[in-house]
Amino acid sequence: MNFGDTGIIGQYTSLAEMFRILEKVAPTDSTVLITGESGTGKELLVRALHRHSARADKPFVPINCGAIPKELLESELFGHEKGAFTHALKSRPGRFEMAEGGTVFLDEIGEMDILLQVKILRVLQEREIERVGGSGTKKIDVRIVAATNRNLEQDVATGHFREDLFYRLNVIPLHLPPLRERDEDVLLLMEHFLRRFCAVKKRAQLVLAQDVERILAAYSWPGNVRELENLAERLSILCDGDEAHPEDLPAKMLAQVGSISNLPPLKPRVNAFQRGGFTWPTISNLKELHLGMKDFFDIAEERLLDEALNMADGVKNQAAEILGIKRTTLIEKLKKRCPEE
Repeated sequence: MNFGDTGIIGQYTSLAEMFRILEKVAPTDSTVLITGESGTGKELLVRALHRHSARADKPFVPINCGAIPKELLESELFGHEKGAFTHALKSRPGRFEMAEGGTVFLDEIGEMDILLQVKILRVLQEREIERVGGSGTKKIDVRIVAATNRNLEQDVATGHFREDLFYRLNVIPLHLPPLRERDEDVLLLMEHFLRRFCAVKKRAQLVLAQDVERILAAYSWPGNVRELENLAERLSILCDGDEAHPEDLPAKMLAQVGSISNLPPLKPRVNAFQRGGFTWPTISNLKELHLGMKDFFDIAEERLLDEALNMADGVKNQAAEILGIKRTTLIEKLKKRCPEE
């Protein structure tokens, strides 16, 4: 099982551990709770979890619990019967019914009203729902995955989140670290996004001046990966030349890091294309990973295929161009990996 299709890129140690857990839990129906700040990629992780589950051919139904007014959220989740409230002119199924056989993703569940939390607890315990205005219950078969940017244990202590619901959700906890704790991944991610945006915009590949790399490594990234991705898109549009310089960066970023001359030197890059060349794997590396040469080449090819398709948003012509191969060659490789494609 390969989780290279999550869209989450990095060498940070805890990410490797997270993918190891994800590989084990994906085929099960266990409830998963994903925590992390906004913009760290929680939904990407949940979608990958669904794709690699036994429910992959069934619906994936997300709902942002913090974006819908609490008086409407119950109807969105459970549906309603005709006449249940003003403007309920006909019966309507909710997200749980729409996801039958699949996965319901309760995003920002920490924002949910505590009275509605009781009903979610019932879904987890009894696997049944009751429509608003309904007189009976209905059994459902869904997997529930939740995510939040809040500290739910703290919310439990203050009475803002039900303790019993927290423990029902927290069967398999996964935490996505903020980007400021993944400084070794910042430049890796920026290069990935720049390759993607430059390919889509059909412009020459944009590289970063060394001072820009130092600024990016020192910045705190309050918007996490989402902020970094937005910056990559901005640079791919606004930079006139083929190299980005400090003056191309937002003023708030420059103001936060202060004088460039006072910034620490960049940490050495490991196992990545660098200005000085490429670090080749050694036989001892393969032995440590219990891989033969063919296994290593297969894994490397699979990861490059996944990355190119992700950069090209699934468009095979663009992915083949990024890889420097013919479209027919790409399709042959994909068919060899997944005969049904």
